[in-house]
Amino acid sequence: MLKRLLRRTPALPWEEVVYWALDLETSGLKPQDQILSVGMVPIRKGVIRYGEHFYSLVRPHRFDTLSLEGLRAHQIRPFELREAPPLCQVLREVHQRLKEGVLLVHHALVDVAFLRRAYARCDLVWPEPQVVDTVKLLHKLGQRRALLEPHPETPPENLAKARAFLDLPPYTAHHALTDALATAEIFLVLRAKLGIRTLRELV
Repeated sequence: MLKRLLRRTPALPWEEVVYWALDLETSGLKPQDQILSVGMVPIRKGVIRYGEHFYSLVRPHRFDTLSLEGLRAHQIRPFELREAPPLCQVLREVHQRLKEGVLLVHHALVDVAFLRRAYARCDLVWPEPQVVDTVKLLHKLGQRRALLEPHPETPPENLAKARAFLDLPPYTAHHALTDALATAEIFLVLRAKLGIRTLRELV
C-alpha cells in the first residue's frame, strides 16, 4: 500500500506517514542468535505517541544457547523469559504495526536481518516495509557538515553516543523500548537538521 502511494506521490510529505521505531534485544549478533525482546514506538504526524508503544519479552526456542556476552549487555536473565510469549506470537504484534507504515530503526543491517530471519522461522511473509535508518541519516549529516565546516566532528553510529552528539539526554541503554524511543527522538532531530521534507529523502 505504502509503496503504491509512493509511486503515485513522489513528494509525499514526511509527516503524513506513520513511522514505527523498533529496537530488538538479542542473545548476540550472529545469525543463529535469538530475539529476546522487542520495543516499538510510533510517530504520527511528526509526533511521538509513546502511549501507543508496544513492548514484549520473547521466550527463546533454546535456552542453552543464550550467551553471557548478550546477558552482560541487555541484563535480561533467563528466568524472566520462561513465561514470555514465543517469538511467533510476538511477531504477529510486530506485523500488525509494520503494515501501518514505515519501519524506523537504528542500524538496519542488524535489526532488519533479525526480523527477516524471524519471519522465515514463523512462516510469515516478510512485508518488505519501507525502512528509514537513523545511522544513514547520521552519515548524511556528517557529509553535509564536511561541506560547510572545517574539520567537523564525525557523527557517531553508537545510539547513546549519537544522542549525546545531538544534545539529547542520556537513556538507559540496551532496553528495547527505551532504545526504540531513543531512535524515534534521534530521527526527529536529524530530520529537522537535514531539512528533510519528503519520505523519498529519508529512504
